[in-house]
Amino acid sequence: MGDNYLENKNAFGSWLDDINYIFGSQDGTVLVMKDARVNMNRIFLDSNDYNYSAPEELYWSARTMSSSNGDSNIRYNLTWSFRVDSGFKYLVRLHFCEILMSVTDINQRVFDVYINNQTAEEKLDLVALAGEPFTPLYRDYVVMVPIETMLISLHPNLESKPKYADAILNGVEIIKLSDSNYNLAASFQLKNEKLHNKKKFPIFVVVVASTLGSTLGLFITFFILRRKGWTKINRGTLNSTEKGEEKIQVKVISGNCYQFTLAEIISATNNFNDDLVIGEGGFGKVYKGIIMLDEETRVAIKRAKPSSRQGLKEFQNEINFHSFYHMNLVSLLGYCQESIELILVYEYMDQGPLCDHLYKKQKQPLPWNKRLEICVGAARGIHYLHTGRKNPVIHRDIKSSNILLDQNLVPKIADFGLSRMVNSIYHTHVSTQVKGTFGYLDPEYYKRRKVSEKSDVYSFGVVLFEVLSGRPAVNSMAVEEENEKVGLVEWAMSCYQSGTIDKLVDSCLEGKIGQECLMAFVEIGVKCLANKSSERPTMGEVVSNLEKILSLQKSLEGQDVNTDHIDK
Repeated sequence: MGDNYLENKNAFGSWLDDINYIFGSQDGTVLVMKDARVNMNRIFLDSNDYNYSAPEELYWSARTMSSSNGDSNIRYNLTWSFRVDSGFKYLVRLHFCEILMSVTDINQRVFDVYINNQTAEEKLDLVALAGEPFTPLYRDYVVMVPIETMLISLHPNLESKPKYADAILNGVEIIKLSDSNYNLAASFQLKNEKLHNKKKFPIFVVVVASTLGSTLGLFITFFILRRKGWTKINRGTLNSTEKGEEKIQVKVISGNCYQFTLAEIISATNNFNDDLVIGEGGFGKVYKGIIMLDEETRVAIKRAKPSSRQGLKEFQNEINFHSFYHMNLVSLLGYCQESIELILVYEYMDQGPLCDHLYKKQKQPLPWNKRLEICVGAARGIHYLHTGRKNPVIHRDIKSSNILLDQNLVPKIADFGLSRMVNSIYHTHVSTQVKGTFGYLDPEYYKRRKVSEKSDVYSFGVVLFEVLSGRPAVNSMAVEEENEKVGLVEWAMSCYQSGTIDKLVDSCLEGKIGQECLMAFVEIGVKCLANKSSERPTMGEVVSNLEKILSLQKSLEGQDVNTDHIDK
């Protein structure tokens, strides 16, 4: 065995030392078998997957999380980072073998596997899966990678209370799969000051690899370097600088989501000029700009601030969900990831967020019919997220500032940074850390840490009362002595229960809403705000009710309406 690679090569290349691919400040410990040999069972050896089996030597060593102190291990993920082509699916094969002499039974070492911050497998117990220790196995995962980095992470799973809070990995293989056009090459557009004609070249990047016809492409194998005894290995550095990098700028096209260069973004925003800022949120500032696509296009450019707590995970989330196409969802046009910059480029929404039209005095108040149309459109967008795809998507941050209006006041749901996909229609919720905006949070989600489509329904109920009242979800200027609550939900429920829902109506809308329409609108809003998610309507039911209310209101046009006082 050489110092840097395993001499036993597979069909695609050599096994490389993993140390240059460790990500983060913690690199774990390399564990090496001394005397025992692994049990290369015949089922494993005779595998026909790609006519390939890993060599026995691969399983003689492994990387673990280093510390026997479980408290230390649970504070970090053991992570590897790999550069890949964006916009392709990859087969990730992880090789495992439990080789620690003290781990001989089930539930002694149990851990989770994450790929690009998404859960790939939970509660992985190698002894339970293999039937005994010192027996190799591998696990395959197919993942779509929207950016040029693939992260593979391990973390102890403590739910089953294992003996050791630790994780282990023996080897990694990453296989690039061809796209729907049987293409393995990323699309590169070369820019060179010395070139008068721009040309596009298909390129195959080979790392200890060869391409496999039209089916399999970039194959990367990593070997955890063998050392005598128990050894702590210092982190190496990966030199990713290539010759010609200063002359050539690469743009990778991933489906319809374009990767912009930082130079293009700087040009579009006049070097991030504050005069072009149109908004700011937890992720960072949003700039308006003009960028060249097929023609000059007005765009909104969201730039992550270094201190953003949303960061890479939300950035990746936005890109993962860019394939949504619906007239009531904002389109992501592209992204930029260079150096430390994380930037997203969206279609420009001329009229800005809905909240600006509800309680920003400089905006012309929206008439009631238009408010109803906006509610119907926004509800349709959320309904599409819940039902329009194979797996339901929960937005998790529905609010009036995330409902944007185009030049014709057509509403579109924005900001998918916190969104979560439900594994299947048979799952009713996703267990997750609570995220969202105060004033819109589903109380059941907050208490149980389980988010469902009904959490979006609750948040949309808050939006309905914002639309009706023209006041924000949380009003720090509310006057308690006049029975106006700080929280809009509390105030709305108080008015509903006391039979004084006329107090909820925006002063700009007085005398403009039919009594039957008002009552129906408040009723559907109250149902959305039910404490128990099981008692809330689906978004499909919300859409249906709002469409009926809009139709009824239009039938009353030209008639005198009165909302002086309406009993519940």
